[in-house]
Parts: sequence; structure tokens; C-alpha cells
Amino acid sequence: MNKSFLWLLRDKRKAIKQGPAAIAQRQHARLAEIVDYARTNSPYYSELYKNLPERVEDIRLLPVTSKNELMAHFDDWVTDRNVKIEDVRAFVNNPDIVGELYQGKYTVATTSGTTGNHGIFLMDNQAIAVNFALSLRAMGTWLGTDDIIKLLIRGGRMAVVAATDGHFLVSSGISRMRKASKLLSSAIQFFSVHTPISELVDQLNQFDPAIVIGYASVISLLGDEQAAGRLHINPVLVQPAGEAVEDYNRIANLFNAKVHDLYGATECPFLTSDCKYGWYHVNTDWAVIEPVNAGYQPVQPGEQSHTVLLSNLANRVQPILRYDLGDRVQMRADLCPCGNPHPAIHVQGRTADVLTFLSERRQQVVIAPLVFVTLIDRIPGVRMFQIVQTTPTSLSVRLLTTTGADPDHVWQMVYAEITQLLANNKLANVTVERAEEPPEQTPGGKYRTVIPLRRL
Repeated sequence: MNKSFLWLLRDKRKAIKQGPAAIAQRQHARLAEIVDYARTNSPYYSELYKNLPERVEDIRLLPVTSKNELMAHFDDWVTDRNVKIEDVRAFVNNPDIVGELYQGKYTVATTSGTTGNHGIFLMDNQAIAVNFALSLRAMGTWLGTDDIIKLLIRGGRMAVVAATDGHFLVSSGISRMRKASKLLSSAIQFFSVHTPISELVDQLNQFDPAIVIGYASVISLLGDEQAAGRLHINPVLVQPAGEAVEDYNRIANLFNAKVHDLYGATECPFLTSDCKYGWYHVNTDWAVIEPVNAGYQPVQPGEQSHTVLLSNLANRVQPILRYDLGDRVQMRADLCPCGNPHPAIHVQGRTADVLTFLSERRQQVVIAPLVFVTLIDRIPGVRMFQIVQTTPTSLSVRLLTTTGADPDHVWQMVYAEITQLLANNKLANVTVERAEEPPEQTPGGKYRTVIPLRRL
């Protein structure tokens, strides 16, 4: 199953040229291979799949899994018997080694996800190669010859606006790329989302990137700065991540750039790429998604799902098979006019409103939700959290701690991090209180980690 990067690029091009039948053939073969590998090498899957047929090509035969269930059986879930959850936790608790390989073999990324519960995910070389090949393929469809020439003239400078002090997907993956190549190390620069917006603007103006990648809510804030004339960069490509952009045209016009993104997850970062018609095309030769209702029964194309089941067909070290991702999607009923033969979806529930505060001088200060999320994610002892903006100058934090952790000590760390972030943004007047109630679910069953007040 392990293939070279160039083979992956050629196979992707061939699959698209050959059409839906060839794509489906690859999907069925790769599903059978990874199911066989999982049940042979993972005690968890060996037990879960013990009554299944010897060869499985029909995804519907597999039982549904979830992050909570898999994380609870981490040591039995992974297929490498030398991987242990306590060792991996020690690894991800060290921010100084972001981008290094765990045991010299695996990229590690952490996430809280839409449920607010922590997940730790390992990716093997095969999964990383597939992700790189499909990402490069997507960029090739987004950019024309003139765009590529502009990128080369400007040295391919890429600004990545992300959480830089944790093992999150973007920071781990791109840090790994920078460490592997001196050329990429100089061309790609990280910019912390925790930097106050005025300082971030100054840093980006100085770097003058040709590509900007960042959380969508942060990209929106940078668009406001560009419109105000404080930010004056001219990127060729702007790529939001992690959340949906509500107005692509606005961002494209403000930066005079192309705006494209990938809908994916830490569990499967190469899941889709978008097209000019605003649809996400699923890379179904390497992944399976199933839009389903609350009872995990399939919904019809054109109907919004309750959730979506994900199967990653590339990553063997930690198989993700019929995994409840928690997002709501709508499958396109017909072929997309862009010509891409892969099925297309719209995604619901990934927008995130920024938090708007009033400073002591009654000035509006905005902060992206993921700035708070990435800050608290790194605090030991936090099992689940929810930040609720109750007024323009107050926040309430709902908190659940892990078994054995001192709740008061964890709260003090959470409080210190949030108040420091607010102070850095000239918001020392904003109060932060500890809520008595635990995190609450939305009617759809999700836990929103940050709930902003309506914008002023």
C-alpha cells in the first residue's frame, strides 16, 4: 500500500481521467486492504470485526466508531504495539518538539474537535504522502500559469497564521515540512494567532507573503485590517482553514487574490478540496464519507445530514473507519459543472463568529474563537470546556477536568491564560468568571467550544 509521492500524483490524475467507476474501484480495494490490516494488527478492531466477512468492500458492514470510544481504547486501537497513550501524551505536552516525529516514525496532532473532547491522532508516512500529494493537486487546480509565475517571483513566501505552541494539525504538519527542507524553512513562516492583531499586521506587512493560510475567522479579521489600510499585502492565494468563510468574494476582493480552501479534519486532512462553484469535492479514492441521520441511516443527496461518517483509507497506524465526525453535510445530487468526477458536498455548522469586546476606552476589539480554543487545548487537566461571552466585557467559562486533576488548579491555569490573552489585546477590563454549570450541548448534539455575543 505504501506508494511514492510521484506515484500518488500520477494515480490521482489517472483516476480523475478514468472517471467515477475507476475512483470507486480504488476506494473498494483500499477499504478492503485497510480493514484487513486493522483487524489483523489492532486488538480493538480485531474484536470489533470478529463477525465480519473475510473481505469487506461494503463500508456499511462496519460498525460506527467515535472519538470518545477510540480514545478510551487508544493502546488497543493503534496498530503499532510499541505506541502507548501515556508516551504519546508526554510527547504532545512538550511544545518544543512540534514537528518532530514520534518514535522517529509518526506525525502527531491533537484536537478538541466539535465535541470539545481532546483527541490525539498519529499519521504514518503513507497518510502524510497522500495528504501532500492531494494538497498539491488541489493547488494545481486553483492556480493558473500566471499565478505560479507570481509565486516563483516572490520566492513562494507562505505565511501560516496558526497556533504555534501546540501539536495541532497545521503547526505539526508544516513544522515537519520546514524541518525537512532548508528552502521551505526560509520560505514558510509561522505567525501566532495569539499575537495581538496590530502586531500581527505589522509582522505580515514586513514578510509580504505570496500565500496566506490561517483560521478562517482570523482571515476575516485580517480582511478588515486590509480594508482599513493598516494591512497592505498582496497574496496570490488565501487559504482559510478550520472554519467556513461566509464571504469568499469579499476576501478575494480585499486581497485581490484567489481564495480556496480544503474541508477536512485532523482525522483526515486530505478529505476534500473546493472548486470554483463553491462545492467541496471528496477524495473518494482515499476516503469515504457517509451523510447519515441520527440513527446512522443514509440520507438522500440534497438532504442535510445529522452527522457524517468518515473513513480514512490511507492511515494504517491509527485506522479511522466509519468514524462519527459530527459535521452536517449535504451531498450534491448531480455532477458538479466544474468537471471534477468526485462527489461534491456543502458543509454546515463550521462557521465561527468572532468575539467582539469593548475596551476601557470603549473601542471595539475582536478576537477569533480559535485563539481561545488553541490556548486552552494545551492546558493539562482540561477534559472539556466552553467559553460563553455574556456581555461585551465579560466571559463565563464552563469547565470539566480529567479524572485525578485538581479542578481548582486547572481553573487557575485556564484563568491565567485567558486573562493574559485579554491583557495582551488591551482588554484588561474584561472579566472572566468560572461557571457553575458544565458545558452544554446545542440542539444538534454538539458542544460549541466558544459561544460569542451577537456582534455590536
